[in-house]
Amino acid sequence: MKPLLLALNYLSDLHQAQIAEAFELLYAASPAERQQCIAARGGEIEAVLTIGSVGLRGEEMDAMPRLQLVCALGAGYENIDVAHARTRGIVVANGAGTNDDCVADHALGLLLATVRGIPRLDALTREGVWREELPLPPNVSGRRLGLLGLGTIGRKIARRAEGFDIEVGYHNRQPRSDVPYRYFDRLLALAEWADFLVVATPGGPQTRHLVDGEVLAALGPRGVLVNIARGSVVDTEALARCLRDGRLAGAGLDVYESEPQPPRVLMGLPGVVLTPHVAGWSPEAVQRSVDRFLANARGHFSGQGVVSPL
Repeated sequence: MKPLLLALNYLSDLHQAQIAEAFELLYAASPAERQQCIAARGGEIEAVLTIGSVGLRGEEMDAMPRLQLVCALGAGYENIDVAHARTRGIVVANGAGTNDDCVADHALGLLLATVRGIPRLDALTREGVWREELPLPPNVSGRRLGLLGLGTIGRKIARRAEGFDIEVGYHNRQPRSDVPYRYFDRLLALAEWADFLVVATPGGPQTRHLVDGEVLAALGPRGVLVNIARGSVVDTEALARCLRDGRLAGAGLDVYESEPQPPRVLMGLPGVVLTPHVAGWSPEAVQRSVDRFLANARGHFSGQGVVSPL
């Protein structure tokens, strides 16, 4: 008999079919379906698949007395109550490393698009505006990039930046001994040094609004912010004020505090490039994430242990 799995995040038909080979699948991608499934079959559910932004609350775990395993499809797990899971003896795992390349690619794409103004240039070209009528877009190469967070994704972003002859610095809780990049023990000092600031740190209460008005202003009027981490890390209202006042040149955001709704306060402001939280999405990356979940599940239910525990 297959274990009963509750899946709370979006899954394509193909991936639902793949997962259903190993599990009896309850697919509940909306809040209403989630509540209904837990109420109706909570006593049978043995595993939950979710993502960091969707999460799983402690009281929901308690409504599933047979729950053994909670997996985040990607690397993020900020809204999974990991501490409560541990008090229940529930194993928690994630998909760390499955979409790092995709996220790093997207971060560089947002940086290029924002600094060079590519979306605006595309729109103006279609309107018949030619280059002599436009200000010169600045170089990306030869400048300084500050990384907030130098985990696996941060390091991959740094390596890509090196290919553009960009000098890299970073701020972490601790300096790393295995990288050649300059370490800053304060985020504000990093922002003062950098031309571009890329957010690649986990979300959650500890990093909420870490990038505030003071940090944004320190980047300066030619500075650009890129966020491919979590929207909660950046103070959106402060970002809007800096952009409106000309204290910051632009922002390329794949995540924002209001998601899935777009950040209304940023709409219409110059120098803003938005994408709908797709930095980690590609056919290759999503397939690797699903494969990792299944590897975690096989390891757990066979007694060998999950592949990527938290």
